[in-house]
Amino acid sequence: MMHTSWFTVIAIFVFSSIYCIVSHPKPELWFQELFPLKMCPANASMETFYGIMFDAGSTGTRIHIYTFIQRSPENPAELKGEVFESVKPGLSAYANQPKKGAETIRKLLEMAKNAIPPSHWNKTPVVLKATAGLRLLAEPKAQALLSQVRMVFEESPFLVPDDSVSIMDGSYEGILAWITVNFLTGQLYGQEQQTVGTLDLGGASTQITFLPQLEETLTETPVDFLTSFQMFNSTYKLYTHSYLGLGLKAARLATLGALNLEAFGQTFRSSCLPRQLEAEWYFGGVKYQYGGNTEGETGFEPCYSEVLKVVQGKLHQPDEIQRSSFYAFSYYYDRAVDTDLIDYEKGGVLHVRDFEKKAKQVCDNLDNYSSASPFLCMDLSYITALLKEGFGFGDSTVLQLAKKVNNIETSWALGATFHLLQSLGLSY
Repeated sequence: MMHTSWFTVIAIFVFSSIYCIVSHPKPELWFQELFPLKMCPANASMETFYGIMFDAGSTGTRIHIYTFIQRSPENPAELKGEVFESVKPGLSAYANQPKKGAETIRKLLEMAKNAIPPSHWNKTPVVLKATAGLRLLAEPKAQALLSQVRMVFEESPFLVPDDSVSIMDGSYEGILAWITVNFLTGQLYGQEQQTVGTLDLGGASTQITFLPQLEETLTETPVDFLTSFQMFNSTYKLYTHSYLGLGLKAARLATLGALNLEAFGQTFRSSCLPRQLEAEWYFGGVKYQYGGNTEGETGFEPCYSEVLKVVQGKLHQPDEIQRSSFYAFSYYYDRAVDTDLIDYEKGGVLHVRDFEKKAKQVCDNLDNYSSASPFLCMDLSYITALLKEGFGFGDSTVLQLAKKVNNIETSWALGATFHLLQSLGLSY
C-alpha cells in the first residue's frame, strides 16, 4: 500500500505541473477548461481543510467529503481521508418533482455538517456534478432539478463556487476516474508509466479509459476517443470514451425492448427473467411493467442472444485491451458481490470468463436466484456481452474489482475535488 507521503508527493507534482509549469506545451482545450493553467497554487498556512463533492448518478446520489491537511507552507497538502454516503434513487427519478429531489441533497448536507467543524463551513466548497441520468432527461427537466439543488446549496453554510451545480460530460467522468485510480495506486510516478485502465458501469452509461502502449492503437482509434495532456513530466495520451445508453439499467430497457416506447399499458418480457415473474420497475421516473416468457425459452443461451443485440457493433474494440489490466467498479463490482464472486469489503481479482461462468450458472437456475434480484441473469449476461462482444476483451483479461483503494472510493469524485480545491487556491 502507498504511504501518506506518496499521496503528498503525487498530489503536489501532478496538479502543480498541470497548473504552473509554463515551459510545457499547452494541453488540449478540454484540459485547459478542466484544469485552468491560470489558477496556480496558493501558499496556505498550516491547517485542515475539506472539499465536498456530490456525484449525482442515474441510480443514486453520493456525497464524498474529503479531508486534507497542510502542515506548513513548505509542505504540500496531504489527503487524509474520506466520508462517503449515498441515497437512492438518483435525482433523475425526481424529474417531475424537482423540489423533492433537491431534498435528498439537503439530507446529505447534514452529514457534511457533522463531519466538518462549523469553523470550516464557510470555506469548504461544495459542488454537485450530475452524470448520465440527467444527461438522458429533457433539458427543461434537468435544469429544473439543478436549479433546485443550487438553491439548497445557497441556503447551506458552505462555500458555493460559480458553476457549483452542473452536468458533467461523460469523457470527463472517465478521465477523472482514471486519474483517481492511478493516483491512489501510485502509478503516476516513475519512468515506465505502469498505469492501469478503468472500467465504470453506471445505470445509464459506461466508460472505458486506458493509456495505450502500442502505436497501432493510437493510429487505428477514432480521434475523438483520444485525449492528450501533460502530467508528472510525461505526456499522457489517453484512450477514453463514454457510451451513453449502455449503462446497466439502460441496457435492461433495451433488452426488454422498452427503449423509446410508451410504457403505460404494456408488459415487456424477456427470457432472462424467471418464467412466472410479473413485476413493476421504476427507472428515470417512469414505471415499467415487466415479466418472464411464460411459454418461451429461458436460460443463458436465449438471454445472451437478447443482450447481445444491445451491444453488438456499437462499441469500438482496440486490440490492445486484451493484454491489459483494468480496474472495474460500480455495477461490475455490485453484481460480482451479489453472486459471491468477490468479497463486499475487500473486492477481488477476476477474469472476464468468471462473469460468463456465473451468468450461465444463474441463468440456467433462475428459480434459485429470483429472490435475490429478478434482473440478476440479465445483468450478468449483459456484463459478459459488454466485456467480450462490446469492448472485445479476451476471456483471460484480468479485472481488479475495487470499491476503495487505500480507503478512498474509486470514482471520478477525487479527481474532480483536486480540481475544485486547486481552482479556488485552497490546496497544493
